[in-house]
Amino acid sequence: MYYENELKALKKSGRLRSREVVNTSVLDFASNDYLGLSHNKELHNTTCLELSKLPLHSSKASLLVNGYHQIHQDFERALCKANGFEDAVVLGSGFCANIALIESLVRKGDILFMDEKYHASGVLASQLTHVEVVFFKHNTMWELEELFKKYPRAKRKIVAVEGIYSMDGDVVDKKVFAICEKENALLIVDEAHSSGVVGDRLMGVFDLYNIEVKPNHIKMGTLGKAYGSFGAYILASAHIIEYLINRAKPIIYATSLSLYDTLLGHKGFEYILENAQILKGKIHKRQSLVKDILNINMDGLILPVVINDNTKVIEIKNELLALGLHVGAIRKPTVSKAIIRVIARLGETEEDFKILCEKLKRYR
Repeated sequence: MYYENELKALKKSGRLRSREVVNTSVLDFASNDYLGLSHNKELHNTTCLELSKLPLHSSKASLLVNGYHQIHQDFERALCKANGFEDAVVLGSGFCANIALIESLVRKGDILFMDEKYHASGVLASQLTHVEVVFFKHNTMWELEELFKKYPRAKRKIVAVEGIYSMDGDVVDKKVFAICEKENALLIVDEAHSSGVVGDRLMGVFDLYNIEVKPNHIKMGTLGKAYGSFGAYILASAHIIEYLINRAKPIIYATSLSLYDTLLGHKGFEYILENAQILKGKIHKRQSLVKDILNINMDGLILPVVINDNTKVIEIKNELLALGLHVGAIRKPTVSKAIIRVIARLGETEEDFKILCEKLKRYR
C-alpha cells in the first residue's frame, strides 16, 4: 500500500480522521451553522421558487466566460450596500477566497504579515514560492508593529487576520485597523466566523468596531456558516476587485458560484439584517450561559474547551454523542492543544445548550 506507514502513524498518534454521515437525530453543537438557517425551510422554498422561474438553474461557466448572472450581481450589490464597500465578487468557497487573495495580492517584493492562527487556507497560500510571509504572535499588535519596523524594505505590506478565530473563538484586536492605516498596509479580514454573529447589524467586526471602510480594507466572508448556504464573497475597493478578477486564479478559472447557493445566501443575508436585534438577543443569552456555567467569555458563538489530549477528545465526543449531543473534537496539529469545539448554535434550543454546558463542566 502506497501510504500504509503514514496512515499507521496517524492512527498511533490519535490523529486519524474519517468521514461521518450526518446524524440528524442528535442535537447539533458541532457545525458552523451559527444561526440555524440551514434548517430554515422558508428560505429554501423561496429560493427554489424564484430559481424555477428563470430560464436556467446552473451558472454554466466562469464569471468571466458567460457565468456571471444577475443573481450574482444583485447579491454583490446588496453586500456592498450593507457593509459600506465599493465593490464585491462572489466565488466558490472561503478556502478559495483566501487562496485567491493571497496568491494574487502578494507580489514579488511584498511581505505578508499573517496572524499565526490564521486559517489553513491562508497558510497554504502563503507557502507559494513567490509569497514572502512573516507570522506574528496571535492577536499581538505590538509584535505586528515591531515587524513592520523590521521589514521597511517591503514594497507593499499586507496583513491577514480573522474577525473571529475559528478555533480559539476570540475576536481580532481593534488596533489592527489603526496600525494598518498608519503603515498604509493592506488589511485582509477573514470574517468567516464573525459575519452574522457580531456587530450591531450582525455584519461582523467592521460593524462591531464601527470601522469606516478605507481603500486598504479587504473583507472576506463565507455563505456556508451563518448565512446557511455555500460559497464566499470578497469585499474591497473597486480598484482591488478589478485587480482580483484579472489576476486571481480561483476566480478566473473556476466555474462561478452556483445560482442556488448564491440566491440562498442572499436570502439568508436579508434574513439576518431583518432579524438582527432578535438574533443578537439569542446570541447574548448563550454567551451569558457560558459565562455563568463555565466561567468562559465567549466573543461569538465558538466555545473551545481545552483537553490537551488527542485520544481523550475523541472519547469525550463519543460520550456526549451517546447522550444525543454532537460536538467537535479538534486535535493536533489543527490546534496546539486538543479541544472540544462547541458551537452555541441558535438552531438548537437555549435549554438544550444549557444541558450541554452542564455536561461540559466535568471535563474542565
